[in-house]
Amino acid sequence: MEDAVFRALADPSRRHVLDVLHERDGRTLSDLVSGLEMSRQAVAKHVAVLEEAGLVVVRRRGREKHHHLNPAPLAELADRWLHKFDRARVDALTDLKRALEDDVTEAFVYVTYIRTTPDRLWQALTDPSFVRRYFDGGGPESDWQVGSPVRWSMTGEPHQDWDQHVLESDPPRRLAYTWHNYRPEMQRFFDWSDEQLAQLQQEPISRVAFEIEPVSDDAVRLTVTHDGFVPGSEMLRGVSGGWPEILSNLKSLLETGEIAMA
Repeated sequence: MEDAVFRALADPSRRHVLDVLHERDGRTLSDLVSGLEMSRQAVAKHVAVLEEAGLVVVRRRGREKHHHLNPAPLAELADRWLHKFDRARVDALTDLKRALEDDVTEAFVYVTYIRTTPDRLWQALTDPSFVRRYFDGGGPESDWQVGSPVRWSMTGEPHQDWDQHVLESDPPRRLAYTWHNYRPEMQRFFDWSDEQLAQLQQEPISRVAFEIEPVSDDAVRLTVTHDGFVPGSEMLRGVSGGWPEILSNLKSLLETGEIAMA
């Protein structure tokens, strides 16, 4: 996979495609063609190479295919090649993804490959004792039945009911639940005024989904899609910076038994 990523990044036209998606993600092929001054066939070929390398993820909505920048391969390269030299560069690369869709809502999409089994990954997503290890001592807790509440802990405090619910539960293939709204408990971390908090709480509730696909006897593809955000959402900004670190820790924990970003 690393060779495919390096080959994809070696071409300046493909890097330009990534730059365009970084500016405004979730574009259709027609959008990319109009923004890149290339033929449709040339853009399609470059996108295919980027998709094969995992740098671009294609999501179908109705008749259209939308292309999303996936930061996971860049984060993994950075973790291997830059971590021991410069932590700040790794953080910059893992924060590369900010998904901005053309539709009414916006989304964060992240794809990574993990050396584990679907059952083991499902356990890592649902077992609170496992979740705490890569979620900074907190994270979600539920019986993971459709309709059940998902209780939340921020950094190790007792789990609280923030009106989250399980939407889908198909072990070990797919899990989805609603996300929490802005909570008074978050106010002190971000120094929001009461007026700012009240305004933020008007944003619609988002949802996060985890798709698990086996790719070999000992490896799976994990796709995380967090969507339903309004343009300019502060919550999207937060999860776009938070999910890459959490998922990097999850991958490292499953593969090595250690947390990548302590």
